[in-house]
Parts: sequence; C-alpha cells; structure tokens
Amino acid sequence: MLVPQPIASGDGFAGWQALNDTIMGGRSQGAVQTTSDGLLLQAFVEPEGGGFVSCRSPVFDPPLDLSAYGALELAVDGDGRRYKLAIACRDGLAGLTELIPGGLRWVAEFSTRPNGTSVVVIPFNRLTPSVRATPVGLPLRFDAAGVTRLQILHSKFGDMGGRNPGFRPGELQFLIRSIRAVV
Repeated sequence: MLVPQPIASGDGFAGWQALNDTIMGGRSQGAVQTTSDGLLLQAFVEPEGGGFVSCRSPVFDPPLDLSAYGALELAVDGDGRRYKLAIACRDGLAGLTELIPGGLRWVAEFSTRPNGTSVVVIPFNRLTPSVRATPVGLPLRFDAAGVTRLQILHSKFGDMGGRNPGFRPGELQFLIRSIRAVV
C-alpha cells in the first residue's frame, strides 16, 4: 500500500512567497509567514484590477514526481471562501508554454469551512489547464511526474474563467497546515 507523500507541513514551507494582483496593476496586498502550524497568508483583497492574492511554492528542482498518486490533499484553515489550487508542470511542449505570460497552470477550485480545518482532496483528473484564469482548449495532459510549483489563490475568477461565487473582497487570513500527495 502506497503511503501519502508529504510535500509541506508545519514549519516546512520554506521558500513560499506571496504573489498578488499588483503584478498586473491591482491593489490587493498579501504576505506569507511560516509558523509552526503551517503557512499563513494574511491579505487584503481589492476586487478592482486583478482581484487576487496568493501564495506559491519555490520552483521544485528537480520537479516532484507524483505519478504514483492520484490527488493532492490540503489541510487548510479557511474562512468560508472559495480558493483555487494551481499547479505548474515541466513544459512538455518544447518550451512553448513558457512563452505564455503567466504560464500554463492546472487548476481546480475548492471550498473551505467558515471555522476550523478543512481537509480538501483534489484529484489530478479534476484539474483543468488554464492561463491567467482562462481555460485552455488544447488537448493537454497533466504531467504528475513533473510538478514544478504549487500555488493557492483567492481570486475573483473561478477555475473555468467565470466569476468565483465564493469570492469576498476585504481582509483574509488563510492557513495551509499541510499538503500531501495521496492515492
């Protein structure tokens, strides 16, 4: 039996950083802090402009090989908002996706409980290819053997390009307790 593979937990989120909509002219502000409980994202989300705040891992070099697993499991303390997981993979298209501003990401939305810890399982087969919150209509395959970066966002855009029904501007506090690959 295959045991879950820890990716990060507790104070093991070294190198994770905030990435906010200011990169595209927005005014949202967010910062991350590693604590003994996990990675804490504290932010203020402005709906105008980009309308997002996020935290992302450093680039995994070598890429994570999660091909033996079928999903990621996140233990998070949310606030009833709807978030999005975005996964970057090594480029299997001769480097072409790196020419796309923002790059190709594999995304899936998830909800959180208003209080306490939510354990969310996101199957790899639920991920959809996207570039800057716009679904990509190309016949692409998720490369679980080549995961190069993880990102979690609270965005006014959902994973299918429309509005995120769980988006709420204002103050936000989000704690990622752990991320692990599961069967």
